[in-house]
Amino acid sequence: MDKKGSMGRFMVQIEHCENATWQGTILWTEKNITQKFRSALELIKLMDSALQIEEEKS
Repeated sequence: MDKKGSMGRFMVQIEHCENATWQGTILWTEKNITQKFRSALELIKLMDSALQIEEEKS
């Protein structure tokens, strides 16, 4: 599938780095949705699920 343009923009704020991973908040700028995350893996999953939602809509 050829994807052109931006599918999503996120602002990530790292608040702590504990247990060898990040904790903080992520803001999905297009939807103005903010969520907390407790690990880098959770951050990636949040971003991936947001992009999945957008892909299903188009």
